[in-house]
Amino acid sequence: MLLLRVIGLLAAIALGVSVLLYMLSGERKYLGFAWRLFKYSLFVVVLILLLFLSERLLVMM
Repeated sequence: MLLLRVIGLLAAIALGVSVLLYMLSGERKYLGFAWRLFKYSLFVVVLILLLFLSERLLVMM
C-alpha cells in the first residue's frame, strides 16, 4: 500500500511539473504528456479499486 501511495505522489508531481512546463514554454508536448499520464493513472486507480471490491465480494461469500 505504501508503494501505491508513493507512485501516486510521483504521478501527481509529474502532472504538476508537466503542466507548469507547458505554461512556461507553450510547447504542447508537455500538455500531451500530462494528459496521457492522467489517463493511465486514472485507469490504474480504477483497476485497483475494482480489485479491492472483488476481494470484499469474495470474502462475503
